[in-house]
Amino acid sequence: MSYERLNAYHIMWLFVMFDLPVTTKKERKAAALFRKNLEKDGFVMHQFSVYMRFCGSLESAHVHIKRVKSFTPESGHVSILSITDKQYSNIVHIWGNIEKKSKPTPLQLEFF
Repeated sequence: MSYERLNAYHIMWLFVMFDLPVTTKKERKAAALFRKNLEKDGFVMHQFSVYMRFCGSLESAHVHIKRVKSFTPESGHVSILSITDKQYSNIVHIWGNIEKKSKPTPLQLEFF
Protein backbone atom coordinates (compact mmCIF):
# COMPACT_ATOMS: atom_id res chain seq x y z
CA MET A 1 0.00 0.00 0.00
CA SER A 2 1.22 3.45 -0.79
CA TYR A 3 1.52 6.29 1.68
CA GLU A 4 -1.20 8.10 -0.31
CA ARG A 5 -3.67 5.31 0.56
CA LEU A 6 -2.93 5.54 4.30
CA ASN A 7 -2.99 9.32 4.46
CA ALA A 8 -5.12 10.60 7.37
CA TYR A 9 -6.94 12.89 4.95
CA HIS A 10 -8.15 9.97 2.81
CA ILE A 11 -9.28 7.61 5.57
CA MET A 12 -12.88 8.39 6.54
CA TRP A 13 -15.22 8.00 9.48
CA LEU A 14 -18.99 8.00 9.05
CA PHE A 15 -21.40 9.11 11.74
CA VAL A 16 -25.09 8.31 11.34
CA MET A 17 -27.30 10.37 13.63
CA PHE A 18 -31.03 9.77 13.69
CA ASP A 19 -34.29 10.67 15.34
CA LEU A 20 -36.92 8.14 14.36
CA PRO A 21 -40.53 8.09 15.51
CA VAL A 22 -41.43 5.18 17.80
CA THR A 23 -45.03 5.89 18.76
CA THR A 24 -46.62 2.97 16.89
CA LYS A 25 -45.63 -0.68 16.75
CA LYS A 26 -44.81 -0.30 13.04
CA GLU A 27 -42.51 2.68 13.74
CA ARG A 28 -40.74 0.85 16.60
CA LYS A 29 -40.16 -2.13 14.31
CA ALA A 30 -38.79 0.13 11.55
CA ALA A 31 -36.44 1.90 14.00
CA ALA A 32 -35.17 -1.42 15.40
CA LEU A 33 -34.60 -2.75 11.88
CA PHE A 34 -32.71 0.42 10.96
CA ARG A 35 -30.36 0.00 13.97
CA LYS A 36 -29.91 -3.69 13.18
CA ASN A 37 -29.04 -2.89 9.55
CA LEU A 38 -26.50 -0.30 10.69
CA GLU A 39 -24.82 -2.93 12.84
CA LYS A 40 -24.87 -5.46 9.98
CA ASP A 41 -23.09 -2.86 7.84
CA GLY A 42 -20.30 -2.48 10.40
CA PHE A 43 -21.50 0.54 12.36
CA VAL A 44 -21.13 0.58 16.14
CA MET A 45 -23.20 2.54 18.63
CA HIS A 46 -21.43 5.67 19.85
CA GLN A 47 -24.49 7.01 21.67
CA PHE A 48 -28.07 5.73 21.57
CA SER A 49 -28.98 7.34 18.24
CA VAL A 50 -25.47 7.97 16.97
CA TYR A 51 -23.62 5.18 15.16
CA MET A 52 -20.15 5.35 13.65
CA ARG A 53 -18.05 3.37 11.20
CA PHE A 54 -14.47 3.44 9.94
CA CYS A 55 -13.97 3.48 6.17
CA GLY A 56 -10.57 2.95 4.58
CA SER A 57 -11.24 5.39 1.74
CA LEU A 58 -13.67 7.97 0.43
CA GLU A 59 -14.94 5.41 -2.09
CA SER A 60 -15.74 3.00 0.73
CA ALA A 61 -17.57 5.76 2.59
CA HIS A 62 -19.73 6.43 -0.47
CA VAL A 63 -20.69 2.73 -0.62
CA HIS A 64 -21.81 2.75 3.02
CA ILE A 65 -23.67 6.05 2.65
CA LYS A 66 -25.59 4.51 -0.25
CA ARG A 67 -26.43 1.45 1.89
CA VAL A 68 -27.68 3.59 4.79
CA LYS A 69 -29.89 5.52 2.37
CA SER A 70 -31.31 2.23 1.07
CA PHE A 71 -32.54 1.03 4.48
CA THR A 72 -33.56 4.38 6.02
CA PRO A 73 -37.18 4.29 7.30
CA GLU A 74 -39.84 6.36 5.53
CA SER A 75 -40.38 8.69 8.47
CA GLY A 76 -37.95 10.35 10.84
CA HIS A 77 -34.71 12.24 10.43
CA VAL A 78 -31.36 10.67 9.52
CA SER A 79 -28.11 12.62 9.07
CA ILE A 80 -24.82 11.20 7.83
CA LEU A 81 -21.61 13.03 8.65
CA SER A 82 -18.34 11.99 7.01
CA ILE A 83 -15.06 13.23 8.42
CA THR A 84 -11.43 12.44 7.67
CA ASP A 85 -9.30 10.44 10.06
CA LYS A 86 -7.35 13.64 10.73
CA GLN A 87 -10.54 15.43 11.81
CA TYR A 88 -11.57 12.40 13.89
CA SER A 89 -8.28 12.60 15.80
CA ASN A 90 -9.31 16.06 17.03
CA ILE A 91 -12.40 14.78 18.86
CA VAL A 92 -12.24 15.42 22.59
CA HIS A 93 -13.80 12.57 24.57
CA ILE A 94 -14.81 13.23 28.17
CA TRP A 95 -15.72 10.19 30.20
CA GLY A 96 -17.20 11.01 33.58
CA ASN A 97 -18.06 8.68 36.39
CA ILE A 98 -21.58 7.38 36.52
CA GLU A 99 -22.96 7.69 40.00
CA LYS A 100 -24.81 4.70 41.36
CA LYS A 101 -27.92 5.48 43.32
CA SER A 102 -27.69 4.06 46.78
CA LYS A 103 -29.58 4.38 50.00
CA PRO A 104 -28.33 7.24 52.15
CA THR A 105 -26.46 6.30 55.30
CA PRO A 106 -27.82 7.46 58.70
CA LEU A 107 -25.09 10.11 58.82
CA GLN A 108 -26.20 11.50 55.41
CA LEU A 109 -29.82 11.59 56.59
CA GLU A 110 -28.90 13.97 59.42
CA PHE A 111 -28.06 16.70 56.89
CA PHE A 112 -31.44 16.61 55.11
